Amino acid sequence: MTHQKGIHHITALAGDAQRNADFYVNKLGMRLVKKSVNQDDPGTYHLFYGNAEGTPGSGLTFFPWPMARQGKPGLGEAVKVALAVPSVSIQYWAERFGEQGIDFDGPYDRFGQHAIGFKDPDLMALELVFDKNVDAIPGYENSSVPAEHGIRGFRGTTLLLDQREPTAEVLKALFGFEETASDGNKYYYTTDAKVGGSVIIEEGESKPSANGRGIIHHVAFRAEDDDELESLREKVVDMGLSPSQVIDRHWFHSVYFRSPGGVLFEIATDGPGYDVDEDPDKLGQKLILPPWLESKREIIEKRLPEIEV
Repeated sequence: MTHQKGIHHITALAGDAQRNADFYVNKLGMRLVKKSVNQDDPGTYHLFYGNAEGTPGSGLTFFPWPMARQGKPGLGEAVKVALAVPSVSIQYWAERFGEQGIDFDGPYDRFGQHAIGFKDPDLMALELVFDKNVDAIPGYENSSVPAEHGIRGFRGTTLLLDQREPTAEVLKALFGFEETASDGNKYYYTTDAKVGGSVIIEEGESKPSANGRGIIHHVAFRAEDDDELESLREKVVDMGLSPSQVIDRHWFHSVYFRSPGGVLFEIATDGPGYDVDEDPDKLGQKLILPPWLESKREIIEKRLPEIEV
């Protein structure tokens, strides 16, 4: 696995788990690469969607809570997820969205690339970015979307902040991003990663917000291995921020901290990866629990609703 600086995964809150899976697997054609539980609340799912290999830079994950109220994004949050698809796929996706009854805006310019905007069933803001950088990345052959048009991973995310500079310094000093463009109150930061290589900081003003379904919980950035994770954690401390201890998430090791703008950031290692406990060709087909929860499998399985994709 080649390490590049950029986004590792993005985690959001959802409502109904089956509706979430239907949308991301059956309508958007992403691969369900891991069906597990929220390790801090094992009575609920943690669903992981990704590209054909489930590589870092493609993991869009959800905590579904069926009774969650509708959220409203606000300042100090990631407010949009941009997914990268091949550059020649605009007509295909416009037609598919029409067939699937998905309203969308665009195409419009997103810092030199064509994009269309839409929302998922929990009203989380999404974009498809038609990105030549991913044209050579293989698609997922077993997708509901033809492999040549499928989602390859993230283009990036948008952070809504009242001040951009403090968080921009974190992106640059820790994660290798550089400011490469701006447009009014939006500032574009990129790395050379083919997936997960962009962050937009949008400067805005406070507005009513509420936690709930459709809200992005955190944005995780890549660390090559445990040594780099520890090094980055020390740098977070040196910047006057307050990181967590290293947490074993089984498929990667993580450190969490609040960015200066209030967004919850995670640093996650590239490995061991989602195939550490499943064959690569069988990812997402059964409920996988981390070893420390395996003894509670019977209780956990009774509490979880069935999901079919």
